[in-house]
Amino acid sequence: MYLRDTETLMEPNNLKNKWVVMKLKKDGYEASLCKTSWVSSFRLSEGDYEYVDVMMKDKNNVKVTRIIVDLDFRSQFELARPTQNYEQLKDTLPTIFVGTEEKLDKIISLLCPAAKQSLKENGLRVPPWRKSKYMQSKWLSKDCKKVSINMEMGIMDHKSEPQFTTTH
Repeated sequence: MYLRDTETLMEPNNLKNKWVVMKLKKDGYEASLCKTSWVSSFRLSEGDYEYVDVMMKDKNNVKVTRIIVDLDFRSQFELARPTQNYEQLKDTLPTIFVGTEEKLDKIISLLCPAAKQSLKENGLRVPPWRKSKYMQSKWLSKDCKKVSINMEMGIMDHKSEPQFTTTH
């Protein structure tokens, strides 16, 4: 229901992410923006990314499951000149991802080797941002900076101004 509502919002994805977090928090979910960033290393080029992070408790309030919400998921796997096979595989991905870390890791493990094969078939090198390690750094990094969004009391719509606090 929240994600379907984002289709009518004309803001950039980072504002849509904030809007989704506000709606989830309003309905009692433990939601926050998760901002990951990493510095360049031997095998990984510098980057940063933002998505929605939701912690879901089971009905007994014992087990906590992390749910990742990415409003621009499919586009993260785009290639400049994909093979038909890769394009078909990528098109099976949802535009908006809502799932666990395990599910996301399986998708990355499937798509990144397929992207490598597609690029290789076209005589192209695999850029660092299409390698599994880079893709995992976006969503599965342990260095996620959670940004809590607190709303003033009153009507919460996508035009309200959020207040931000940062936690680690």
